[in-house]
Amino acid sequence: MMKIWGRNNSTNVRKALWCAEELGLSYERMDAGGSFGVVDTAEYRSLNPNGRVPTLQDGDLTLWESNAIVRYLAMAYGAAPFAPTDPVAWASADKWMDWTSTTLGGPFRDVFWNTLRMTPETRDEVALASGLEACGKLLAIPEAELGKTPFLSGDDFGFGDIPLGCVAYGWFEMPITRPEFPNLSAWYERLKQRPAYRKGVMTPLT
Repeated sequence: MMKIWGRNNSTNVRKALWCAEELGLSYERMDAGGSFGVVDTAEYRSLNPNGRVPTLQDGDLTLWESNAIVRYLAMAYGAAPFAPTDPVAWASADKWMDWTSTTLGGPFRDVFWNTLRMTPETRDEVALASGLEACGKLLAIPEAELGKTPFLSGDDFGFGDIPLGCVAYGWFEMPITRPEFPNLSAWYERLKQRPAYRKGVMTPLT
């Protein structure tokens, strides 16, 4: 059976879990990372030398990096419109995956960790304020896109919605002050109607 290694309160692990649920795949989730440990063992490092989660095992394939896992699952098990065959449609959805990780990921991490993971004594208020300001500016980009199409992947939900959809869960459910983004909020509400999103993503934040 397919295995997905990682704790279910990890944003990156949620990407893999949500994608697998959308595709109706049978898999076993293996607790790893955070309080579960495991990631520093020789056995796990033989699967993922980075010692991070998630890691996917699918037959003879062992794969790490959450976006790579989503792309693989979409290509191997998906079909249009979730995984478009047209390269232009694929690339248009795909860009949101890397944008979420490389552009939004750092500021969002500062907000998430200092809001939910740090104690009041260890919280970095400067990093939190900076992260909130940066996220507010950056999220104006998908806000504008979602004023044109109902999903980041286009007219239909697709794999390109998954990374930001996982971040959106934290963004909208954390006890923070957020700018008004009506299009982003409406998109988040559409995601919450998906059973796969509720199962794969909407687990306790910490």
